[in-house]
Amino acid sequence: MKKTLLILLMLFVTNCAYKPVIDTAGRSGTFDYSKSDEITNDLQHCKTLAKDNTNPVFESGKYAWNYYFRAYTLWLSPKAEYDYPKLYRNCLTNRGHSILN
Repeated sequence: MKKTLLILLMLFVTNCAYKPVIDTAGRSGTFDYSKSDEITNDLQHCKTLAKDNTNPVFESGKYAWNYYFRAYTLWLSPKAEYDYPKLYRNCLTNRGHSILN
């Protein structure tokens, strides 16, 4: 029982550990001026938007699927994509920032 709770706690803690790499010197091509002066505000807004629109239970399930259950099938089954980094990255891209990863 304690091991299960510890594993679930670790999954919840590591779930939202995504940190995007942003090119603040360049422009995305859609704007005539650099929007990197609003980066702190955009990071906070996009983080809360991504956190509010993802379910930590399903994200933890995807983590368990990718690293534990896929190993039993010799990684032949498809990898489950995480929603949190994708939402975070799309939000920053749509706000005009160049995301490198």
